[in-house]
Amino acid sequence: MANGSPAPTGFLGSFKTLGDSLLGTVQDRLELFSLELQEEKFRLIRIFLWISAAVFTGMLAVAFGSLTLVYLFWESARLAVLGGLTAFYAVALVVIIVTFRRFLARQPSPFADTLKEIGEDRECIGTKS
Repeated sequence: MANGSPAPTGFLGSFKTLGDSLLGTVQDRLELFSLELQEEKFRLIRIFLWISAAVFTGMLAVAFGSLTLVYLFWESARLAVLGGLTAFYAVALVVIIVTFRRFLARQPSPFADTLKEIGEDRECIGTKS
């Protein structure tokens, strides 16, 4: 048989066609998964960098602002300023945690497209539970 031989017929031909279709589908899903994994990696790196920058600069601002206030009120109201700063930082921490949780809740779930495609594949095959 030459390179241009006709496709196999009968049971064996159907089995080979089914196998080829199955492998093609698996390959497509793995490529999609790979792309989504890379996007997720870059998204997490960007989030980490932004959080690191915010924490670093925020801590410097808080430290120097606190030192300045305590220095200004050292003689008259040192304890009141320290208590006020502590309360302010506690409230700010709660606000930051709540805001960050809302941010995370709005993020798309990882690999949503891959899961959607696999679900559609299962519907086509008719094995959806």
